[in-house]
Amino acid sequence: MRVLVTGGSGFLGSSVVRGLIAAGHEVVSADLRPPAVVMDVTSASQVSAVVGNVRPEVVVHLASIVTPGPDSTRALEYAVDVDGTRHVLDACVEHGVRRVVVSSSGAAYGYHPDNPAWITEDQPVRGNEEFAYSHHKRLVEEMLASFAERHASLEQVILRIGTILGESVDNQITALFERPRLLQIRGSDSPFVFVWDTDVVAVIQQAVTGSVTGVFNVAGDGALTVPEIAALLGKPTLVLPERLLRVALAVGKRLGLTPYGPEQTMFLRYRPVLANDRLKTVFGYTPTRTSRQAFDEWSRSRRSY
Repeated sequence: MRVLVTGGSGFLGSSVVRGLIAAGHEVVSADLRPPAVVMDVTSASQVSAVVGNVRPEVVVHLASIVTPGPDSTRALEYAVDVDGTRHVLDACVEHGVRRVVVSSSGAAYGYHPDNPAWITEDQPVRGNEEFAYSHHKRLVEEMLASFAERHASLEQVILRIGTILGESVDNQITALFERPRLLQIRGSDSPFVFVWDTDVVAVIQQAVTGSVTGVFNVAGDGALTVPEIAALLGKPTLVLPERLLRVALAVGKRLGLTPYGPEQTMFLRYRPVLANDRLKTVFGYTPTRTSRQAFDEWSRSRRSY
């Protein structure tokens, strides 16, 4: 089938494009720069023109700002994440696209003290306004729900993805594990759920071609706490009271020593832990690696550098 991938030049997008082409599909990658078809998702007219020209059966929407650069602004991130998704959905409806596959995030659930120990897809999305990415994913999912009510002919597959690891993954999350000591807030184990990058690509490919639609958490089996991660890395933990860390972050941000404010303690304490039962039983995909196996493989790949 013919597939349009937004954000097709990114880390995840480029892998998805290669995988779909290898599977025999006609794939058009759309991004800000050549060799992809140039498409800025913040421009409604440009998005409509590209979708109208390509006429895809399925659109895989990956374009998003996950890790903002130093010159990024909240307004720009909103324009890409929220307005950009609206433009893509409008174009899909306008040009008769059959299905849209959207990369959401576990962050859409938000960082809250009353989060259940394991979060299922039935939990509401409550992304915190304090965190742009989390809040924007919440707004995107609310928008998708509204579109589903008004445009039932546009099938939706929404993937709430956990923390991605892979041999070449190097981001703000993995940077936490590279430190001499791992930060832990007293009284909180702060579990992580991991998913290997090739599993994410395989899930997206299946979302394009399969018959199942709906919302699915994408994560490996099990979780790892900060103390467990520290033990696997052979590193100590730095355990701080939450109040002390909030004060330190407030001062550090005010002095320009850190981009993170006191709200960051919510991210460290109340990280959503994704249950993947529905991914396995309804969607029909079992990740090839558990959270522990994904972390071990990532750790081995870092040691080989």
